[in-house]
Amino acid sequence: VDWLTEKMRNNNFTVSAMHGDMPQRERDAIMGEFRAGTTRVLITTDVWARGIDVSLVINYDLPNNRELYIHRIGRSGRFGRKGVAINFVKSDDIKILRDIEQYYSTQIDEMPMNVADLI
Repeated sequence: VDWLTEKMRNNNFTVSAMHGDMPQRERDAIMGEFRAGTTRVLITTDVWARGIDVSLVINYDLPNNRELYIHRIGRSGRFGRKGVAINFVKSDDIKILRDIEQYYSTQIDEMPMNVADLI
C-alpha cells in the first residue's frame, strides 16, 4: 500500500492510503475523507474489503481465495448501481482467476492492451 501510494503521489495523483497497521482512529479519518470526496482514490489492503460502495475496484494483487475476491469486487456496483472490477493479473495468478471463474460460473474477460478499443 505504502509503495503504490508513494508512486501515485510522485506522479501527481491525489490518493489516500489505508492498511491494518494504522490505528483505527487514523483509518476512520481516511475513510471520512474518502466518503467526503476529498480524495477519489483509496489504496488499501483487505482491511477495507467491506463497508463502502464504490464504482470501481482495481485489484493490484489478486487475493489467494475466491471468497475474499468476491468481498473485494462486491464493493462496486451495489444496490443496482453499475460497477467495474479490474484485475492486474500475473502469469502466477491465472490458476486463481480460473478457479474464481469456475466456482462462480462466470467469465472474467481480458481487457485489450489499448483501452480505446473498448469505446
